[in-house]
Amino acid sequence: MARILVASDAPSVRREIASVTEGADVEVTEAISGPEAVRGVLDDPPDLVVVDMQMGNMGGMAVCLELRLEESYLDIPHVPVLMLLDRRPDVFLARRSGAEGWLVKPLDPLRVRRATRALLDGGTYFDESYQPVPVLVGSEKPPLPGASGD
Repeated sequence: MARILVASDAPSVRREIASVTEGADVEVTEAISGPEAVRGVLDDPPDLVVVDMQMGNMGGMAVCLELRLEESYLDIPHVPVLMLLDRRPDVFLARRSGAEGWLVKPLDPLRVRRATRALLDGGTYFDESYQPVPVLVGSEKPPLPGASGD
């Protein structure tokens, strides 16, 4: 059975992640603060930590950095982290913290399931929704749908 620790100071976020991921093969525990999440991982490492970027005095980036530091001391095994981001620019911080994946809010069940499954299977998940749209300049024109281009 896979174990997921969900850390957020917002009960609605914790409930949303738990309702989407919890099942016969997944057990979800919750933490309401960053320090509580770190203690939970140090005491009994889960298979995955889902952490909210914005939490009280120790947000997702600090939690992830602390877990990577503890891992470097060999105090805990490697635990993948899925970070819940409030805005697209936070991707930079998620990358710098060493998170294996991230989702940009608002969350939807399909992306949450895909991300948690990918990380539980040892992979990564980088949410590409809300990516900036490329702007074409000069004479560049996208082909019209159905046009042969001849």
